[in-house]
This record gives sequence, C-alpha cells and structure tokens, in this order.
Amino acid sequence: MSLRITLEFTDKDLERFRSMARKAMENTEEQQRDVIIDNARELLKQVDEKVGSDYIRDRLGQLQILIDMLEDEGWGMQEVGQRRVLAALAYFNNPEDLIPDHLPGVGFLDDAIMVELLCRELTPEIEAYRDYVDYREHEAKRRGMDPDELLRGDFLKAREQALLARMRRRRRGGGGRRRKSPFSLF
Repeated sequence: MSLRITLEFTDKDLERFRSMARKAMENTEEQQRDVIIDNARELLKQVDEKVGSDYIRDRLGQLQILIDMLEDEGWGMQEVGQRRVLAALAYFNNPEDLIPDHLPGVGFLDDAIMVELLCRELTPEIEAYRDYVDYREHEAKRRGMDPDELLRGDFLKAREQALLARMRRRRRGGGGRRRKSPFSLF
C-alpha cells in the first residue's frame, strides 16, 4: 500500500529554497567542477547506503542524469548549460541543510525536495539530453556501431532532417499525393 502526501509550499517557503540555491550558485565559482561532481556522487552513495525511502531515493537519483549531462563528451554541453547544472549540484555540497542529513528517515527530505525543484527548473536541458541519449542508443544499434561514436552534431542533424521530412509531408497533405491549394503559387 502506498500513501500520497501533497506538500504545498507558500511563496515564503519557496523563497527559502531559492535563497539556499542562490547561495549555492554563488559558491559554485569558488569550487572546482570535479569537486562538485564528486560530492554529488558521494551523496548518491550515501543515499544508496542509508536511505530506505523510495521517494527520497527516486528524487535524489535524478542527480545522476545531471552528472551524466556534464560528463558526456558526446553531448558537449554548452558552457551556459554547464554552469546551470553545476550550480544545481553545488547545492548538495552545502553542509547547511534545512534538515541535517544524519537524521534517520527524514535527513535527506529537504535534499529530495530541492532536487525536485532544481530538476523542474532544468527540464528543458534534461529532456534534450534524454532525447539525445535515446537517439544515440537507437541510432548506434541501427548502424551497428558504438554509441560513443555519435555526437551531439549527429543528433542535431538527424533532428533537422526529421523536421524537414515532416514539413514536406505536411506540404503534400500528409498522404503522399500533393494537393494544390486554390491559392498556391508553387
């Protein structure tokens, strides 16, 4: 049996989380990229070893995709995107939590909430990366090659070709037989 609990955060509550995230972002520039990533990995390891709550494990598990985005050379994340993701991960390097992590059962709850909020903010980046990973896996399998050989440029070119093909299909009326509009100039 599962239980659904809905949390409603007021503007004041959300401002507290934003304030903590901003503080972490400011500290990002002082920390090295590898340190931020290693600390996020360490948090994932702690959660794996210590946390029994599926809710917390699932939310904090989302940190892995953020790490993957940064480390995937084929993805080639732009500097602006890297800064946003590093700033999100930097929050988890902050020892000043709302709820201390060592408290059994609830210690990582604030971290789980923060991951949820940050991932919502990074949804466009995460969705684009997931699309790329899906493309890379399927296309590599189709071509019989190593997925690491496919780069972001290949993905973008395939997306462009798919859009052009869709545009041509729409222009033909979707069926394949072209119907001219009474106002057609072409």
